[in-house]
Amino acid sequence: MFKRSDQDERQPVHIFVDGAAVEAREGDTVSAALLASGRDVRRATAVSGAPRLPYCMMGVCFDCLVTIDGVGNRQGCLVPVAGGMQIEIQKGKREIGR
Repeated sequence: MFKRSDQDERQPVHIFVDGAAVEAREGDTVSAALLASGRDVRRATAVSGAPRLPYCMMGVCFDCLVTIDGVGNRQGCLVPVAGGMQIEIQKGKREIGR
């Protein structure tokens, strides 16, 4: 769905999504990196289990919630990637502070 420009000269950064290595680019947000990866990165809502993808990309809609380095309910569109970052796609609700 999303494709990186062939002229993107930013340095690659490796992150792990549900245990699988994914190449991102320095300066990407977690959500942008997930969308560019081509993986199915749909989270499941807590109430209905409906699949959701990042939508607004500016922190308003909360459709991009992921667990980052063990902390749940993080808005992936607001968090820049860092090498070695561990990301889990949320399935349902997470406890606050976990």
